[in-house]
Amino acid sequence: MTTTFFLMQIFKLNQNNFEGLVRIIIKSIKRGKIIICPTDTVYGLICDAENKAAVRKIFKIKKRNFQKPISIFVKDFKTARRIAVIEKNQGKFLNKLWPGKLIAVLEAKRKFPRGIVCRLGKIGLRIPNHKLLTAILNKFKNPLAQTSANISGKPASTKIEEVLSQFEKQRILPDLVIDAGNLKHSKPSKVIDLTEEKPKTLRK
Repeated sequence: MTTTFFLMQIFKLNQNNFEGLVRIIIKSIKRGKIIICPTDTVYGLICDAENKAAVRKIFKIKKRNFQKPISIFVKDFKTARRIAVIEKNQGKFLNKLWPGKLIAVLEAKRKFPRGIVCRLGKIGLRIPNHKLLTAILNKFKNPLAQTSANISGKPASTKIEEVLSQFEKQRILPDLVIDAGNLKHSKPSKVIDLTEEKPKTLRK
């Protein structure tokens, strides 16, 4: 089922349309679209992490300062190691927590569009523990830029109506909405900087 809300297409997610929606999402991401998507924490905004225009649009949608980088979803450790430096001790630490609700800040190995790698050369990575995101990542191949689906300064949410209400009067909107109903109560993912001598928690 699809509806329209302020020019955003809304697709209701269920078991019967899961595979079809994965194809629609991937096709949309390849076209540079921004999608509101359920995650294993709160509703998020996702796009192709290698598409400069799409990443720039996410910042405009959120009204977020480019000095505050967003993180990326990757499908597995192999992909993470191609993108960032993961030392042996860091790998052991992450192996206990990935996939899951942890963004690890690591030293970037490669370039991404502005707004993903910070000026110190660090990048935030996460392997999500969510059926839909895993299916998208496995079939799309590229990492996904990701951030909570809210205007900067306003709260992230697990409730779809609260998420949509934040974009009601905005000039720049996401393109697609994947409505999975209200998610289980959760806070945004924890953020830990692993590039320091000791892990440093940036967000609890």
